[in-house]
Amino acid sequence: MQNILFYQEAFVSYLEKFVSKREPETLYNPIHYILELGGKRLRPVLTLMTAEIFNSDYNKALDAALSIEVFHNFSLVHDDIMDDAPLRRGKETVHEKWNINTGILSGDAMLILAYQLFENYNPETFQALAKLFSKTALEVCEGQQYDVDFETRDDVTIAEYLKMIEYKTAVLVGAAMQMGAIVAEANNEDQNTIYHFGKNLGIAFQLQDDYLDAFGDPKTFGKQVGGDIIENKKTYLYLKALEFSSEEDQIQLQHLFSINPKDASDKIEATKEIFITSGSAEATKQAIAMYTNKAFSVLESLHISEENKAALIQFGNQLMNRTV
Repeated sequence: MQNILFYQEAFVSYLEKFVSKREPETLYNPIHYILELGGKRLRPVLTLMTAEIFNSDYNKALDAALSIEVFHNFSLVHDDIMDDAPLRRGKETVHEKWNINTGILSGDAMLILAYQLFENYNPETFQALAKLFSKTALEVCEGQQYDVDFETRDDVTIAEYLKMIEYKTAVLVGAAMQMGAIVAEANNEDQNTIYHFGKNLGIAFQLQDDYLDAFGDPKTFGKQVGGDIIENKKTYLYLKALEFSSEEDQIQLQHLFSINPKDASDKIEATKEIFITSGSAEATKQAIAMYTNKAFSVLESLHISEENKAALIQFGNQLMNRTV
């Protein structure tokens, strides 16, 4: 198994061939733009890595990895429209750079392109990949709808929030790994096990994102620190703070999440103070560790070398301790 940088470079090289010029440019240029914005490429790297973990050549998994990345970016284009977000990875979002109609249509084309990539596999592999992809894509849509619904609800529970991030984020991480296993022709038991490893790692990843949004270093995080607080998002930190706080702090926190001041610096600092004093910040770190360890626990039943198990554990620990 290679290191993460190797898989990233191999994937980006393959991606560059995929984004060659096509007509009409008004449809394909926005697709190329979003795909070339960068990002961690976490999901495709996991697909390539998993193929090699099950003793296959990572090159065989490049189309599956590309499909996952195209779908992920499709969801970002449409999410940005729904959120009216001006920036993505520090650059203009597709609908801002072009317009909403272009964002919708280019996003639709990306979804079709993601499916089309499976046609490069034999019929049996194609069917297995497409079946998993359809299930996962629908769950991602369900997760997005839960997220939208939560914006207007004041009674969101921790269980509901965890289900939302499982569907919106974690299932795609699990699917990315299972697709690598499918291409490598791993048995069904190992496919399901690596899926659950990825899914639990995905939940830990999103909780870490929630934490870094509030407490990350602006120099390394890559996004505006406190963005979730500004947008009044009911994250795990917020819900745990409500659970743990005194009645006075609960009222203050709910008030802070009902206002939208032009200068949000005081709001961010006051909210973070409640996150810390209530124990919510520490509880979130514990939850990140719990889901990471939950992912590690399933590795015992996986039919791969101890060396590859150790590599997966190292990867999980790197995600848990990341600052970006």
